[in-house]
Amino acid sequence: MATDRVVDPQLEGNEEERIEKSLRPRNFDEVIGRGKEKEILKIMIDAAKSREEPIDHILFHGPPGLGKTSLAHVLANEMKSPIFITSGPAIERQGDLASILTNVSENGILFIDEIHRLNKIVEEVLYPAMEDRAIDIIIGKGPSAKTLRLDLPRFTIVGATTRISLLSSPLRDRFGADFRLDFYSLEEMKEIVKQKARFLDIDIDEEAAEEIAKRSRSTARIAVRLLKRVRDLAHVEGVEMIRSDLARKALDIMDIDVNGLDTLDRKILTTIIEKFDGGPVGLTTLSAGVSEDIETLSNVYEPYLMKEGFLERTPRGRVVTKKAYEHLGFDYSENTNSQQKLIK
Repeated sequence: MATDRVVDPQLEGNEEERIEKSLRPRNFDEVIGRGKEKEILKIMIDAAKSREEPIDHILFHGPPGLGKTSLAHVLANEMKSPIFITSGPAIERQGDLASILTNVSENGILFIDEIHRLNKIVEEVLYPAMEDRAIDIIIGKGPSAKTLRLDLPRFTIVGATTRISLLSSPLRDRFGADFRLDFYSLEEMKEIVKQKARFLDIDIDEEAAEEIAKRSRSTARIAVRLLKRVRDLAHVEGVEMIRSDLARKALDIMDIDVNGLDTLDRKILTTIIEKFDGGPVGLTTLSAGVSEDIETLSNVYEPYLMKEGFLERTPRGRVVTKKAYEHLGFDYSENTNSQQKLIK
């Protein structure tokens, strides 16, 4: 669901997608962080090349904006294999998937984004394709229907998902390798900002890169978005080198604080504190209190607030932490009901 937030890790449209494509790393040397993943993938690639086989099917999962699509393209480049791109929602019928699979060339890579959104009927076509590199097509209807098996060229499925829990076990079990991509560290984020600045031909100093990195919610996609907004201010003010004071000014204009929280994040925390005495409060009640739908609250806002220790989920509902009280400037005395609830 689109939220039009600067700190939303989802892509914001075709233009942002086009820019992101131009900034993607082309090989492992350009991939910042992901040390363990790169080590394993390099071994898999070398082994596949030595056997003259396609690399095993691979699944990337984790929060949005952390480089799943970029790694798929790097993998294709390192394998020197053509890559074919689709998404779970785009494959509506079995025939759609059959058409895609029969057009994947030898040793090609089929990248399926949001693979958890494949419907179950389509998945049934994918199983033999992944295991036997063949698909079964039913011709005709009723008693006269016949099954025709089509052999497929050797290929690799690379799946990406932000909701691994929604992926069926039979499909997940068919991937030979499963990589969870976690949030970047601050140092990695700083290197990402500097790298993207070079790609965008932006002059930026070390402190400004760190300022943007700190407010990018440990997410590369958000860092690129903030960097572009800072560049806009530099252009308007006629500044050639982006320094920390200009970066802070631009980020303050966007109302993104030093912890990467924006107006909506702070509204959620403030609402729980002021209306519900710090919690616990149920998700449905909170949704009504902040005028946001439940899915957006649960999938877009909460993960980062919990990761940074501002919000906790308890069996009785959401509870704001002491860190959130202090960050927002609220008094957190020992006599408040909220603290007693937290202690329990």
